[in-house]
Amino acid sequence: MTYVKRDYKNRSFWLESLCEVAPNPSLSGEKKTDVAIIGGGYTGLSTGYHLKTYDKGIEVTLLEAEICGYGASGRNGGFNMSLFGLTPSITKFRFGLERGKQARRFMEEAVTYLASFIKENEIDCDYEGSGYLLVATNKAQVKRLLHEIEVAQEMDFKGVEVWERDKLEEEYRTDKFLLGWFEPQCGILHPAKWARALKEITEKAGVNIFEYSPVLEFEKRKDAPDGYTFILRTPEGRLFAKRIVFATNAYSILFPHLYKYQTPAFTRIVMTEPLSDEQMESIGWNNRAGIEDSRDFIHYYRLTKDNRIVIGGRDVGVTYGKNLEKDRDRKNFEELKKYLLWVFPQLEGIKFTHEWGGPVSITLDMAPAIGFVGKDKSALFALGYIGHGVSATFNTGRTLAELILEMKTSRTDLFFVGRKIIPFPPEPFRFVLSHAIRGYMRFEDKFKYGEKF
Repeated sequence: MTYVKRDYKNRSFWLESLCEVAPNPSLSGEKKTDVAIIGGGYTGLSTGYHLKTYDKGIEVTLLEAEICGYGASGRNGGFNMSLFGLTPSITKFRFGLERGKQARRFMEEAVTYLASFIKENEIDCDYEGSGYLLVATNKAQVKRLLHEIEVAQEMDFKGVEVWERDKLEEEYRTDKFLLGWFEPQCGILHPAKWARALKEITEKAGVNIFEYSPVLEFEKRKDAPDGYTFILRTPEGRLFAKRIVFATNAYSILFPHLYKYQTPAFTRIVMTEPLSDEQMESIGWNNRAGIEDSRDFIHYYRLTKDNRIVIGGRDVGVTYGKNLEKDRDRKNFEELKKYLLWVFPQLEGIKFTHEWGGPVSITLDMAPAIGFVGKDKSALFALGYIGHGVSATFNTGRTLAELILEMKTSRTDLFFVGRKIIPFPPEPFRFVLSHAIRGYMRFEDKFKYGEKF
């Protein structure tokens, strides 16, 4: 079977701005490995890297359908942030206070670990430890944010600062920010540069990486005396593996055993031309923190190294069945542009140079999960980052490696490892349910948490 390679450059500014990528060869013929990883995004690469770090003798092979970083890892907003799931209050409601504290500790560790790893390895991914700011832009959002701050205090959040309006007006030349939650330990990065750098580091650690090698089907043999239980078929080859990791996040919908655990939701992004010195002076933003607002469907925005503004969110797209090609939405793009000018009207006339989108993985209870397929736990997966996966994925990869090697750490006993996931129903009920949830959240944003412009 001939596989048609897709052009990664038209998927996001981040991928377009990379130096020319020389893809690894595709898998061909037959090979054997101790651990097979499906997916060359942050989770899969981190899992492979940590496996080889813990055990240099283990054979690890990673299969990526396109190039490493092609999916959400090369298209996201680039926030190294500490949010687990959708909001702290939803996490507490769903799992309780003590488990909420566990999740918070995991994410605080994740943010610090990612930032220190980038620094110690001198990785060029435009990392800035500029912080993260969650803002309220109307009275309903203020009330909601105050509640989240109370929950954060219950959960022993470290490093959170509450910014009142006068502080916000010192930092930003806008009257739209009424209350803020600031975390100085967070940061921003160039997502695709980080993905490709992690690919290089993982490969140097000894992981065999094959790009343009989609897994078309896999099977588990009942009788495998040699221990190579799994057979993964690609267009040109077969890989025999003892263990398998599905690091496929939103693309997990393509695999029958994971189909019910999550659904893809498409989020979109627009980007401006580089701001002039005068334009930068007019908006403030001297701390360069990544920003989100307090809607249901948030707006998230940040600066790039060359002072472009990247802004995404506002709405999501859901699809029927296994359609993963719903990146673009003209109405969503235009609404994002209007929102930026609503926050910073002094930027009127600025040009927007790029528009893109991609799928994130959403679980029904709005929280990530690390799990096992089958009773013998020889197949593992991780999914459901709810669009907040830059830091979580790197720490999750470390956790998956520890689980495979049967290590006992502070991470392997966390409540979301092997947790019960509320399943989505089959189609067409899945599509109806997804649209109902989306419709309710859009209704709240329009009449309660949104902006009138």
